[in-house]
Amino acid sequence: MTHAPSEAMKEIYDWIDAHADECIADLQAFVQQPSVSAQDIGLRECAALIRDMMHRDGLPAEFHELEEGPPVVYGEVPSKSRKTLLCYSHYDVQPPEPIEAWSHGGPWSGAVVDGVLYGRGATDNKSGVLAFNKAAKAFMAVRGEVPVGLKLLIEGEEEIGSPNLGPWAKKNAEMLEADGMHCLDGSLEIGVEVPDVSLGLKSVLFVELIARGPRTDVHSLNAPLVPNPVWDLVHALATIMDRNKNILIPDWAEGIYVPNDEDMGYLADKAARIDFGMLKEEMGVDQFALGRDGVDALKARTYEPTANIQGITGGYTGKGTKTIVPSEARVRMDFRLIPNISPAKAIVKLREHLKAQGFDNIEVKGEARTEDPYKISAREDISVSIIAAAHEVYGEPPIVNGVSAEGAILKHVWIPCVLTGFANPGCNLHAPDENIHIDKYIKGIKYAAAIMEHFGRS
Repeated sequence: MTHAPSEAMKEIYDWIDAHADECIADLQAFVQQPSVSAQDIGLRECAALIRDMMHRDGLPAEFHELEEGPPVVYGEVPSKSRKTLLCYSHYDVQPPEPIEAWSHGGPWSGAVVDGVLYGRGATDNKSGVLAFNKAAKAFMAVRGEVPVGLKLLIEGEEEIGSPNLGPWAKKNAEMLEADGMHCLDGSLEIGVEVPDVSLGLKSVLFVELIARGPRTDVHSLNAPLVPNPVWDLVHALATIMDRNKNILIPDWAEGIYVPNDEDMGYLADKAARIDFGMLKEEMGVDQFALGRDGVDALKARTYEPTANIQGITGGYTGKGTKTIVPSEARVRMDFRLIPNISPAKAIVKLREHLKAQGFDNIEVKGEARTEDPYKISAREDISVSIIAAAHEVYGEPPIVNGVSAEGAILKHVWIPCVLTGFANPGCNLHAPDENIHIDKYIKGIKYAAAIMEHFGRS
């Protein structure tokens, strides 16, 4: 099976190269517009910006208002193909703090320095949004039509778990129906520089645990007489996960997906091709936790549920000392759920576990608003098409993963979905100096176009 581009696709790639300056300028403008969902900053303005960009590119786009939160930008591009592809992306970004850690003009500069574009959202996910749009524009300009029906969906709350997208998707399930769905969000595989192709998505359960003690802070002389909420949290957290990263909540992994021979084959292929030394360097560690390496490390990262502590607050941490027993302490956690762990069942198990351990004074804030995790086969049309497109554009087969980060709408409309990406390793996702190499961005637009072409012919 050849993976060389056809003459027809060479025309598309040539058009993208010829319009690279336009693609870069639009990404700069997009990055320069703040859109922080966690802080409700600039979201509607950013939605209007991408809608207007799509109109200038000749693509349909309109606001779909949610009951709460920023609008979804949505447009459909018809095709003679019998296939329809839902292209999911998001215009919101992570908070930029700490601001002082940014170079090149700060988080909203969009500065291009030595072929690298810097700014929050440069990779996650504004370049992905534009890759879809510019690929569609290239087909319209060269052929007068796209090779597959496109449904372009760009939301504004992905970085906070898409809390308002589900109800809208439920109401618009028929409109969102498609033969395949994918998202361009993330980087190439380190040490190989080919895309990851993730054939499934984890779900994420966000919770906040709140421990309460005395009605107000009291003098620490009274520590023997009052509960200390910080210690309560410490003890409670120790019942949730042990030092070997085993989750201790009863029946937490009930029904969990067990990787089969095909899955293990993909893990072995990945272990043989990637540079673990570079991966450790990027993470800033000398070795992986528990001494894991090779296939074992990849299997844990892909198929192991997690109980992550994002941060803990409580008491006094300012200058000097303050001899108090604090009245309250909080911890924020995220649980990555592997297929087939249901978020709705997981939060119930967490609450029951804490109660059974005697932590009735700890409130569990959170609700299961994300979709269930899932897994698809490498033989699905969308999987085959994306693997073939990656091989064509990058010159060698991609890395095929089992499951990756969470999705957004599949709880209400089932579509075989694949997550992939095209940014450079070291793009600093969610960190200061987030960036994308310009050459990777332009090739990413070609990747998006190749996926459309292959899926339209599948």
